[in-house]
Amino acid sequence: MATSGSRDFDLDVAEIIEEAYERCGLEVRTGYDARTARRSLNLMFADWANRGLNLWTVKQATVSLTSGTATYTFDATHTDLLEVVIRRSSVDFQLDRMSRSEYLHIPNKDQTGRPSQFFYNRQTTPEITLWPTPDSSSDSLIYYYVRRIEDADALVNTTDAPFRFLPCMVAGLAYYIAMKKAPERVQLLKAVYEEEFQRAADEDEDRVALKLQPSMQYLRVN
Repeated sequence: MATSGSRDFDLDVAEIIEEAYERCGLEVRTGYDARTARRSLNLMFADWANRGLNLWTVKQATVSLTSGTATYTFDATHTDLLEVVIRRSSVDFQLDRMSRSEYLHIPNKDQTGRPSQFFYNRQTTPEITLWPTPDSSSDSLIYYYVRRIEDADALVNTTDAPFRFLPCMVAGLAYYIAMKKAPERVQLLKAVYEEEFQRAADEDEDRVALKLQPSMQYLRVN
């Protein structure tokens, strides 16, 4: 028998909402039903950001440094930083992350040199502060960051997630809708959602072999 040859199955926001309502034993009857479901979908995406790393949201970016400038502002799509290096003369130097308290207690914040540490201030408009303060305008800051998942806006749009997260997305939205409209199904749908989320999250892990790495303090190049 012939197969479809197609590998582009996807669901738009309207279809995700429809499937979720059906799992609750309900139908989308009004514009408000669609709006409240779309709101729940975006709240669920915010919850995913709190649950841990989603590999498809990891991006790389580069910032040109300015001598004498320690703090650089990022846009609100940056939810966290993962790895940060300084590139000088085609050589990358890893930076260590500091806590707010550790940065506060640095006695000489105006010291200049090649940065070896950074503090990431996770505000609405996030900032990175380097220490020592950069002493060269020819260096580059290269980093991997976690970007915010795009909102589910228009019903005809698809969502900002890989297809393997569709079962989890539908199950999660069904659970969210049940909390508002079908309380008798909450327990069942929550269990299905958590199982689907764990399966998707496990599949989303970076596949690397176990590697033992000594502390960077013994490898740092001055």
